Amino acid sequence: MALADLAAKSLTLLPAETAHKMSLKALAAGLGPKLAADAEPVLATSIAGIELAHPVGLAAGYDKNGEAPDALLAAGFAFVELGAVTPRPQVGNPQPRLFRLREDRAVINRMGFNNEGLDALKTRLEARAGKPGIVGINLGANKDSEDRAGDYVMLVKALKGLASFFTINISSPNTPGLRDMQGEEALGALLSRVNDARWTEPVFLKVAPDLDAAGIESIVRVAMANRISGLIVSNTTLARPDSLKSQHKGEAGGLSGAPLTKASTEVLRQVRKAAGPDLPLIGVGGINSVDSAYAKIRAGASAVQLYTALVYEGPGLVKRLRDGLAARLKADGYTSLAEAVGVDA
Repeated sequence: MALADLAAKSLTLLPAETAHKMSLKALAAGLGPKLAADAEPVLATSIAGIELAHPVGLAAGYDKNGEAPDALLAAGFAFVELGAVTPRPQVGNPQPRLFRLREDRAVINRMGFNNEGLDALKTRLEARAGKPGIVGINLGANKDSEDRAGDYVMLVKALKGLASFFTINISSPNTPGLRDMQGEEALGALLSRVNDARWTEPVFLKVAPDLDAAGIESIVRVAMANRISGLIVSNTTLARPDSLKSQHKGEAGGLSGAPLTKASTEVLRQVRKAAGPDLPLIGVGGINSVDSAYAKIRAGASAVQLYTALVYEGPGLVKRLRDGLAARLKADGYTSLAEAVGVDA
């Protein structure tokens, strides 16, 4: 086991939120793993005009405040998504609010968009302006906001030119009423206002895995009508599969990790079928192996993101996914990743 993976494993002996904070401090101090950027050409992919050396990115939720994006890129991720950020600082929900489900290789969180707010993130992004690397920002609304759509507009305007892409996050289950914005009328109004504020950056919409067929068709229709750059499928789930074994399985919040693999991949496949071949999709949810990452690509994703699996597999997972995907594509006779996107949809 690589040294970085051993260090990550040792962190699991600490309370979950303490371990999270310590790992971020280590990265910010330059103590993170390093992975050479020489991905095989077969892995090159494009998502909404963003050119990536390979498809494996870091999902939002880990580096909420932009403390270590360059260290995360150096660890091997092709792209990193910061946030969620809200206009005003927010402490989030009471602790404990982050639970490891070890037997299930999963996590339940009810963090509640805890972050230092727009000004803190903007200051850090301005300090790294001009540095290479694809860094996106996940946008959220303050819990007590009287105009949640206005929060997203404010963030897009304030962070113009500082991000490779933005993600509109209305699918977190931990802010009461937020998922109501996925309804057709509310979503259309939100995306119209964001479009009026956007500059040149691609804007993605992150959706929940708990959508039925009608909900999927509605979101795809509204997103395409409002020229959204792509969809990120999916966020954490409120479902609790019968297979869960951990003592924490009854905790409130969003479930992520291995139990989400199958369901999130199926929702991704349904989104690809509803959207047709052209809308860019990023697959998220339960990616912890080459098999699960490759299934997302074959279901319709041009890129993938992970987070929870790092808790159990360590940062060496990035290299294993990168190299394993290249081998799998070649074994199946593909000369580019794009050829495999959506073949199972």
